[in-house]
Amino acid sequence: MINNQYTKDIAEAVKVMRAGGVILYPTDTVWGIGCDATNAEAVAKIYAIKKRAESKAMICLVDSDNRIQRYVRNVPEVAWDVMTMSEKPTTVILDGADGLAKNLIAEDGSIAMRITQEPFSKELCYRMQKPIVSTSANISGEPAAQNYCDISEEIRNAVDYICTSRRQEHQPHKPSSIIRIRQNGEFEIIR
Repeated sequence: MINNQYTKDIAEAVKVMRAGGVILYPTDTVWGIGCDATNAEAVAKIYAIKKRAESKAMICLVDSDNRIQRYVRNVPEVAWDVMTMSEKPTTVILDGADGLAKNLIAEDGSIAMRITQEPFSKELCYRMQKPIVSTSANISGEPAAQNYCDISEEIRNAVDYICTSRRQEHQPHKPSSIIRIRQNGEFEIIR
């Protein structure tokens, strides 16, 4: 159940993202830097914050399979099986991205997406009503921020809003598994 503190935090984060801003937020894996995945300018801000080449794709977080279907054409049946049967957070790279920021989509037209089950990030995605970029809250090449206390001051100063929820946590978190699934059902485990 989402409490009142979460509700206010989510409302503010959504307001910032809808205005083209960038946020820091807790996810079902590590802390993430996020924005509206349909806003190319906001996506460009994240690349700049992370000092990351735009040729390196980023993940989108969504709240449901329905949301994936709005932004990916022809999701292979095996992808649904992978997403529903996975016991840990699993990101799938799918062909046929549509309606997302062009600088978020890989050169081959694919996009990495994950359905979050973690309460805060799931509600954030639901309230946003669009995919949210979810890339680790670190400079490219540095270790991912497992908890809020691991995020550098440089990153914290570069975003427009920092979510207050789950800041006190001090427990190990890992990035998601990543599986590339082709239109013909072939798949490759990336991480």
